[in-house]
Amino acid sequence: MSIPFSILDLARVTEGSNIAQSFKDCVSTARSAERLGYNRVWYAEHHNMASVASSATSVLIAHIAAQTSSIRLGAGGIMLPNHSPLTIAEQFGTLATLHPDRIDLGLGRAPGGDRNVIRALRKDSTLSANQFPQDVVELMQLLANRDENAPLPVRAIPGEGTEVPVWILGSSLFGAQLAAHLGLPYAFASHFAPQHLFDAADIYRRDFKPSKYLERPYFMMACSVFAADTETEARFHFSSLVQSFVGMVTNKRGLVPAPVEDLKVPPQIASHVESMLAASCVGTPDQVATRLSSFQEQLQPDEYIISMPFYDQAAREKSMELTMGVQSRIALQKVA
Repeated sequence: MSIPFSILDLARVTEGSNIAQSFKDCVSTARSAERLGYNRVWYAEHHNMASVASSATSVLIAHIAAQTSSIRLGAGGIMLPNHSPLTIAEQFGTLATLHPDRIDLGLGRAPGGDRNVIRALRKDSTLSANQFPQDVVELMQLLANRDENAPLPVRAIPGEGTEVPVWILGSSLFGAQLAAHLGLPYAFASHFAPQHLFDAADIYRRDFKPSKYLERPYFMMACSVFAADTETEARFHFSSLVQSFVGMVTNKRGLVPAPVEDLKVPPQIASHVESMLAASCVGTPDQVATRLSSFQEQLQPDEYIISMPFYDQAAREKSMELTMGVQSRIALQKVA
């Protein structure tokens, strides 16, 4: 049995392009993912980042859902401290009603931006983050079927009864612990923060409590994949992501840069950038298959969600096709 492959799309805005084109590329990516057999496409809430246009996540999901027919779509994720549970229940209840059995709701605890973003959102970041577990539970209650014996004081309409599948997202051990405690599926953001990947997977599986939502742990690992016909071509395209990470480390962020040949990362930050990119697969289909098989042997995730932040849309869709071509070679293993 092959492991499911999914796509993480941040609606990247590239140098020389614009947000409108980014949204067109999102539609093309989702349609290709649907045609190729990917399991789901997720979009993430970020703010005040010139290179990421998925900030109004539920609106973007609605746009993509209207132009696809079967693939699951969702948030990977909604940064719940930025919103009231009722607002998100209504938004995703609307999506689930318009597109039944196609909508996922991944929830994160981070604000999706810096202190200026938190101030602009009119939020108390510490209070909101500390309230995250309670807000997750409240949100799931709002999405649940109505209990006439214990009715909620406020109903999410739409939302109530849709039971949109909720995931916990994270890049630290907190999310793993919460997902295990609530008996929810868990997705780890190892595509940019792999440092706690192994510990998070272990904690989640060790402490998992079966729930009405999930009988056994379901762990999804995020990774970046750049596949091409040759390793040289794949590494050329990968240089766009490397440059973006260099910009993150040096606080010089901008649009997704064009790829370059023979990229040299400044030696003083090379190890830092390399650690952030540790969950990347770059090369030919054979090389990608070997790398994913290594992850599978070590971590045994139940699903991969793959980030492909290419500068060139045609190269991205070629990578999606080549990557799906090796899916059958990545055996789904049972965790002991």
